[in-house]
Amino acid sequence: MQLILAIAVLLVFISVLLILPETSHPGTRGVDKSEVPISGRNSRKLKMPVILNPFKPLLLLRSPNVLIVATAVFLTLAVDYVLLIPMAYTIGRKYNLTNEAFVGACFIPHGVGNMIGAPLAGRISDRIVAQYKLKRGSWYPEDRLRAALLPALTLVPLSALASGILTAYVDGPVGLIGNLVCLFINGLGIDMVLSPCGAYTVDILHSKSAEVSAAGSAFRAVFLALWIMAILPLVENYGVLAADSVAALLGLLAFGSNA
Repeated sequence: MQLILAIAVLLVFISVLLILPETSHPGTRGVDKSEVPISGRNSRKLKMPVILNPFKPLLLLRSPNVLIVATAVFLTLAVDYVLLIPMAYTIGRKYNLTNEAFVGACFIPHGVGNMIGAPLAGRISDRIVAQYKLKRGSWYPEDRLRAALLPALTLVPLSALASGILTAYVDGPVGLIGNLVCLFINGLGIDMVLSPCGAYTVDILHSKSAEVSAAGSAFRAVFLALWIMAILPLVENYGVLAADSVAALLGLLAFGSNA
């Protein structure tokens, strides 16, 4: 499995290197200063090494806007992880899915929801931004977050709560199918929250788009690592319904952060 992941990451790296163009804005990132012209008839550019501080982007979290959105993204993904990480011990154990392939297949509806939710959220948020810009005559980056409010209030928390109820009380194929539907809805809602939030931070810090994305990723990675340690004990000690109820509350907190 690890070898397959390594090969997949290598393929992604090669694709990005060869296909994606450079998108940095001239004069805004200091990259122009890294090239020093050499005088002479055949003048050429000499690339100089640039020393980077990998922790400097974290200073962007001092901005309340960036910190609040990063918190909303963390809370949204915390809901996601409650459903996905202990799946073998929740859905798998409840519906006697002893084969690892069957448990793995339960992730597919969630992934399909992600695939649909990301482009859908982009279209909706772009349309909302355009509508409010036309209405006001001016552009406000915060308009993009409006696209995340409804999914954060409904799709994300309700799908988690419904999954907990189904797993706790509904046996057989009906319960399993219901859980798969919940996973699809959750995957759809997760990306419909994350995409506008990510686009918003880029909108407000366009010249530091890479840095603000890195800061948000680091913030949620650290807190999700701590949250992951609590998920299985929560399920084992209090049950899947209690764990999914906590996840639903976290989803509502994410809605409050966006609002």
